[in-house]
Amino acid sequence: MERERFEKLVEEAMASLPKPFKKLIHNVAVIVEDNPSWETRRKFGAPPSTHILGLYHGVPFAHRGPYYGNVPPDVIVIYQKPIEAICRTDEEIREQIQDTVIHEVGHYFGFSDRELREIERQSRAGKRPKPQDKET
Repeated sequence: MERERFEKLVEEAMASLPKPFKKLIHNVAVIVEDNPSWETRRKFGAPPSTHILGLYHGVPFAHRGPYYGNVPPDVIVIYQKPIEAICRTDEEIREQIQDTVIHEVGHYFGFSDRELREIERQSRAGKRPKPQDKET
């Protein structure tokens, strides 16, 4: 996918966040890069075969106090090549971008990876048809 189209999908994902959350997001730059650097991979202990789809750098919203000011923006990085590597279609790429943006925004609000994985697991489970919902 061309970078311009990918960046547009990232913008759309940010714009689609619920209003109450968007109103609380301040001083955050969202950028797209091809891949995480080797330094980033080393820092997080990610083996070469692991796909890092996004990363949040900054001070989580919950940890900001009255002293918080005159600081550079927090940064959410969305990595294009790993997302493309795990998706087969443009629609899958769009959905994965949406999921990755939500995950990284979750870090902005102070959620850990463990908490976010549980939320994502419950969300996926909620999308699956329940046995009683299946037609027989």
